[in-house]
Amino acid sequence: MHRRVITFSRNIFLPLTTVCANACSYCCFRRDVAEGCVMPPGEVHRTIDGGARLGCTEALFTFGERPGEVPGFNDHLAAIGYADILDYCYDLCAYAIGAGVLPHTNAGILTYDELTRLRDVNASMGLMLETTADVPAHRNSPGKDPLVRIEMIENAGRLRIPFTTGILVGIGEAAADREESLEVIAGLHRRYGHIQEVIVQNFCPKEGTGMANIAPATTEVMAETIRLAREILPEEVAVQIPPNLADAASLLTCGVDDLGGVSPLTIDYVNPEHPWPQIQELKNLVGDATLQERLCIYRRFIEKGWYAERLAPLIHKLQKNIEERSL
Repeated sequence: MHRRVITFSRNIFLPLTTVCANACSYCCFRRDVAEGCVMPPGEVHRTIDGGARLGCTEALFTFGERPGEVPGFNDHLAAIGYADILDYCYDLCAYAIGAGVLPHTNAGILTYDELTRLRDVNASMGLMLETTADVPAHRNSPGKDPLVRIEMIENAGRLRIPFTTGILVGIGEAAADREESLEVIAGLHRRYGHIQEVIVQNFCPKEGTGMANIAPATTEVMAETIRLAREILPEEVAVQIPPNLADAASLLTCGVDDLGGVSPLTIDYVNPEHPWPQIQELKNLVGDATLQERLCIYRRFIEKGWYAERLAPLIHKLQKNIEERSL
């Protein structure tokens, strides 16, 4: 019998800004406009270079949704020579490619044209659906409208962008909402074939937020949701859990295929109180299964050629590197 394989990506986390037009009740990532609210180019370059030296293959660019809509933000961006955060992100993605690391951008809601542009410098992209339910936690977050998020995921499919999405468990949704959310994602994949992985992520209460005193989903609820995801999603779509948030040891046998990106260099800026496990810890975690490194673009999409031509040499080089590293 073949040993079960559980995959992960070696990444660096680059939060270009924490300014965000949304104000979710559970979020501690979002900050007001202030001095230092944009990650400076030099710091980004140093982090990318350091990650490359450590063998990282993925540069995860993330930032608050539509920060330019927040008064005062564009002044800070202009100070480093940019009028639009997406222009800044594009140039940093290009830098990452030159440094030997594949970009993966999760920037919140993007238009079809914006996705088209960023596809040129990204091996994969992502957007959490979170939930199809109308929950109080999203009351002050127009970008969390499920229809808006579904439209973007659909546009990514039209553009053949290898894509990550997922659901957030415990933010006020019901079990039926989780099932509906997974069914929607499965339907989008059946139509476009672009979903690489679906993250089943547990909400973690954060001090100072509106949901600080809300109890998180239990391990039993998470296990039930993972089993449901594995049942609903097409077989080629991986089910991912964040190993620094969930009780991964208890959940791996429920149908988990992937542990996402972990970093030897940067913290999880969205959940800073939860450090990443390192590679040896992941090996211990998966037990009898085989831990296998992957790129941010899955092999089947490499074989299909679902990437911009400028990325081809780096994709093939890094794929060879991780194969040699696993021998």
